[in-house]
Amino acid sequence: MFSHIMVGSNDVDRSKKFYDALFEKEAMADDKGRIAYRRNGAVFMVTKPIDGQAASPANGGTVGFNFDSPEEVDAWHKRGVEAGGGTCEGCDPPGYREGGFGKLYLAYLRDPDGNKLCGLHRPKQ
Repeated sequence: MFSHIMVGSNDVDRSKKFYDALFEKEAMADDKGRIAYRRNGAVFMVTKPIDGQAASPANGGTVGFNFDSPEEVDAWHKRGVEAGGGTCEGCDPPGYREGGFGKLYLAYLRDPDGNKLCGLHRPKQ
């Protein structure tokens, strides 16, 4: 069900040292300064919050859910909006994105309490 978990940090370099030791591997980094660790198809990520505020539990956090197709992601997103979910700051509409972690089909929502959610489909590459 889950594709990735992302947590916020006020000092990503400090977090990298901690998680590199914890996971016994070096993080991958992208052009936005986010770091990531992969294992068995799952990804754990650390980032500074994109809203510019200080990181706190869940600020900068995203709970990601895996789907088998872009159509499933779109349907998930539509259901979320219809059920009272909101859009996320700086998030594009559902669609493909290319970046440091490959080509992904993504859709973002906030639940009624403000938690950031992501529907994700990883196409075969």
